[in-house]
Amino acid sequence: MLYLSQFEFPDADEEFDYILKQKKTCYDTYYPFKILSEHQLKCLNFEPVTILYGGNGSGKTTALNVMAEKLGLQRDALYNRSVFFEGYTGLCQYVSEREIPKDSRIITSDDVFDFMLNLRSLNEGIDNSREELLEEYRRLTDPFAPRFQLHSLDDYEQLKRVTAARRKTKSRYVRDYLGSNIRERSNGESALMYFTNKIQENGLYLLDEPENSLSPERQMELVKFLEDSVRFFGCQFVIATHSPFFLAMRDAKIYDLSGEKACVKRWTELSNVRAYYEFFKKHESAFEEED
Repeated sequence: MLYLSQFEFPDADEEFDYILKQKKTCYDTYYPFKILSEHQLKCLNFEPVTILYGGNGSGKTTALNVMAEKLGLQRDALYNRSVFFEGYTGLCQYVSEREIPKDSRIITSDDVFDFMLNLRSLNEGIDNSREELLEEYRRLTDPFAPRFQLHSLDDYEQLKRVTAARRKTKSRYVRDYLGSNIRERSNGESALMYFTNKIQENGLYLLDEPENSLSPERQMELVKFLEDSVRFFGCQFVIATHSPFFLAMRDAKIYDLSGEKACVKRWTELSNVRAYYEFFKKHESAFEEED
């Protein structure tokens, strides 16, 4: 599915004209001005999967944030939005094939990291509750504790807990009153869960370095999920990444922002992928010996 077909950024001349008109002189940076124009990135033409490739400082994340701001996409975490951001996005233009669904969003590494932190905080609260229940269980099953007596209906709930504690094992008592701990997942599993929960049918999604916090196995799982979301569930993705697993996605159009001028390349031509290829080719015999 194609929702966004083209996005245009201001070129160096348009940026210069805008900055020249500003009365603000106390700033030493005009971010996001002068970032994408350094790589002569003027226009992106999209496919159902479009990838922005490049090292740190190449402008991948800036491009995603600019597009998300211009398109009014949902987001969770805050980002580096300078006082010049609105002026910059005002110079941008885009063409859409069809109306962009309201649930479309940008997903960043900060979103995933905050989600994992929130899970950890929640789990710590659950762990604290578990300790309280364990202490309650010890108190209710203490053979030397005074015998509980029912004096009124107000004591009924307490009676049920006393009876339950004496009929169940400690672990069963805690499980029944607390429920399973939410975590029992690795960071990679939690990160993958975040993506699969946030990405719904029929939407435009901008993903900023989704490989962060994911092992190679989890990256391949997410790649399969994204490819299926495009093929069967009407999704479009724009992904900033340097992971070979994402760069090799089926039918992906890749813009290389690492050079002086942004250009479209095949994934096998990219320097990052070539470095992996040369490394494993050099050590090919070690893998053959293991076989």
